[in-house]
Amino acid sequence: MWQGLQHITDYKTTTSTLSTADTLPDDLNTFYTRFETPSTTTERHTQPSTPPSPPLTVSSGQVYRALRKINPRKAAGPDNFPGRALRACANELANIFSSIFNLSLSQSIVPTCYKNTTIVPLPKRSPPTCLNDYRPVALTLIIMKCFERVVLDHIQCSIPDTLDPLQYAYRPNRSTSDAIAAALHYSLSHLENKDSYIRMLFVDYSSAFNTVIPHKLTNKLYVLGLHPTLCSWLLDFLTGRPQSVRIGDRTSASITTYTGTPQGCVLSPILYTLFTHDCVASHKDNIILKFADDTAVIGRISGGDEAAYRREVTRLVSWCEDNNLALNTDKTKELIVDMRRERRPHQPLFIRELEVERVNSFKYLGIHISEDFTWTLNTTQLVKKAQQRLYFLRRLRKFRMSPKILCNFYSCVIESLLTNCITVWYGNTTATDRTRLQRVVKTAERIIRTPLPSLQSIYHQRVLRRAASILKDSTHPQQGLFTLLPSGQRYRSVKCKTTRLKNSFFPTATRLLNLPQK
Repeated sequence: MWQGLQHITDYKTTTSTLSTADTLPDDLNTFYTRFETPSTTTERHTQPSTPPSPPLTVSSGQVYRALRKINPRKAAGPDNFPGRALRACANELANIFSSIFNLSLSQSIVPTCYKNTTIVPLPKRSPPTCLNDYRPVALTLIIMKCFERVVLDHIQCSIPDTLDPLQYAYRPNRSTSDAIAAALHYSLSHLENKDSYIRMLFVDYSSAFNTVIPHKLTNKLYVLGLHPTLCSWLLDFLTGRPQSVRIGDRTSASITTYTGTPQGCVLSPILYTLFTHDCVASHKDNIILKFADDTAVIGRISGGDEAAYRREVTRLVSWCEDNNLALNTDKTKELIVDMRRERRPHQPLFIRELEVERVNSFKYLGIHISEDFTWTLNTTQLVKKAQQRLYFLRRLRKFRMSPKILCNFYSCVIESLLTNCITVWYGNTTATDRTRLQRVVKTAERIIRTPLPSLQSIYHQRVLRRAASILKDSTHPQQGLFTLLPSGQRYRSVKCKTTRLKNSFFPTATRLLNLPQK
């Protein structure tokens, strides 16, 4: 989209891209398989000694529904077979593929041709300067994705919804705003206590999805109660995968991989979350929040005693070593939130004898969190990006686009930026920051010549909507923060000593829920 906008609006850039030499696909393929070790190809899943129950079977109706859900606009896999053909012939192919799928499940074998993977690298930043700046996105066979969706439904029915509640990714009714709101409430409520502060460790993994050891994953799945035959099928699904990298019309040589869950497969997200479900805090004053591979360790410190927090970090490092997750100490950062009047110097944190860098602010899940829990930096970044996008709105206006199209462009490109996770940060912004944000809206109104909703009204609407969604979800980890009074008409207010806690998401949501609804 941005390339098209830059073309029609004559937007100039001065960036350059990484050299696309003929050897780049092979270099990337070798780079993506750098975590392969000899042990991963020899260790196998341990079969249970108890007699197994009948293996999982799929019906033709399940396969038919999976085929009908194919998006015909999605890219084809290595076989170049279009999804629209499978979707159009779903009724004729359902019985055939259900027989193939059941045979594969009964024998716990996935045909090698079904495991072929073509990786299309996407730049993480512009311009990419090294191989690590390319994100590997796997293109697999569309029919295999249908097979995975059927297996995914079975796994979701077999795993309880309450498993790993602090994993906010790949779950219904969860978002980045929920993870940030939980981290802020956990921290702000502790800062209400005397002589207390917060230490937040933002952990960075090196290619977390690519380092998963299949046999360790399937052992964990068996412990969680998945059928042994399905565990063996998943082990075969993740091992012996032919992989190549394609850039334009150049394709690398194929390499067979035995490690990792390919990004782009339907099963990869849930398999990764199940692999990391046992990464939880061991002390009541600590919490480990996860959004996919973005992990934050929050330690509530009272009276200067950091022993529990430091033990938690040491335990996390040991867990990473046991599970083959490569912890990148150079990119792991620590943020200390200390509001005390008499502050003492904080001792640095070390991981594998390397000091973790302490920062004044950190961009967590797209939001800049500062060490004093103010949002001026976050506001500055939002206003800067929004003003850059106003350029495109002005250019589209010069092309005499209709106000309806301009409003849609504003909502999709500018308003979506300004309101990203607005429920967790807007309540504690200063009057100056709100004026700066609203000035962008006023500028867009003058360009479009149509009234636009204010950020204040959007904030209240989204807080109410988000609170209502949490109340309806009995498995949401923060539902317990909304409790009804004995009258059953109002919710119990959160006790707040400071304005920063009072204006945060959960106390604000409670007040808005208690107001008479129009």
